[in-house]
Amino acid sequence: MEALTSISSLATDPGRRPGGWQVQLRVDYVVNKVMQTHRGQSEDAVKQAIQDQLRVYGVVPNNRQVAQYATAISALPQLPPSG
Repeated sequence: MEALTSISSLATDPGRRPGGWQVQLRVDYVVNKVMQTHRGQSEDAVKQAIQDQLRVYGVVPNNRQVAQYATAISALPQLPPSG
């Protein structure tokens, strides 16, 4: 398994970027976005939101990875309403 690379090194050292780094950045962005809007909801709703958003950014979802993210996000408590 390949060692994880920090985001800062991806931005500062383009010669060290592993293949697929842009896809992973898009996945991270979508998961963080869905985590803010769908936490505490059903796994199916979270899964669908992740898949829909990944497709918007041109990423073909990995079903196993999406299921893992959905399980974790649905287990989180909902954020209190802001304002």
